[in-house]
Amino acid sequence: MTPDEIRRRASEIKWFHTIDLGHGIITPGVGNTPKQLGMIGLPPDLGGKTVLDIGAWDGFFSFEAERRGAARILAVDSFCWSGAGWGTKAGFSFAREVLGSRVEDLEIEVLDLAPERVGAFDIVLFLGVLYHMRYPLLALERVSSVTRELLILETAVDFVDKRRPVVAFYPGAELNRDPTNWWVPNPAALLSMLRTVGFREIRIVRKPRGLPYRMSRAVGRCLRHGKNAFTQYQRDRIVVHALK
Repeated sequence: MTPDEIRRRASEIKWFHTIDLGHGIITPGVGNTPKQLGMIGLPPDLGGKTVLDIGAWDGFFSFEAERRGAARILAVDSFCWSGAGWGTKAGFSFAREVLGSRVEDLEIEVLDLAPERVGAFDIVLFLGVLYHMRYPLLALERVSSVTRELLILETAVDFVDKRRPVVAFYPGAELNRDPTNWWVPNPAALLSMLRTVGFREIRIVRKPRGLPYRMSRAVGRCLRHGKNAFTQYQRDRIVVHALK
């Protein structure tokens, strides 16, 4: 496939991930996945490891795991590949073809994950998915069941200054105008949930940012978009490594 053909075909896809396809061609992803990669603490050497990428979408993290030497990578998704949202599997399939990748794929719901269905993996990536789950604790049970060593989890958090475990419920489109965002725990709740489903050690790799930053951001969003600053300042994102 020539660079011109890659560029033409890539332009026909709506991308969520920012993926370097070579030849100076980088997909115009909505999300800055290279920046996110620097935050999640993915081990630089995955030689001999098996990796499961849950909610893979365009496959950026699957392909990165392959680049870092993983022996086997399985990318799984459902909603973003064939669900009601704007995502499709076109980006993943095209990027895999262009990159000459051997990443495997399987369309499966998170709640259907089980060792007898997909096996168990040394490293499991669960990035930006938890708050889309109607049943988050059950989802984490399923994720834990297929994790052999390490779970890398990135998610939104709310009520970040509360020490008591609490979870915010969004029955409509209150969170980022997205009706598929349902539950957002605070850090204390997230860590407690992970321990409940069987992880023995949990490390916070990226903490929610401090109050001054969150207040400044909340006021800016309030002025620009008319959002409630009181609710906005309590939210941020977190990355944790949970070990079996």
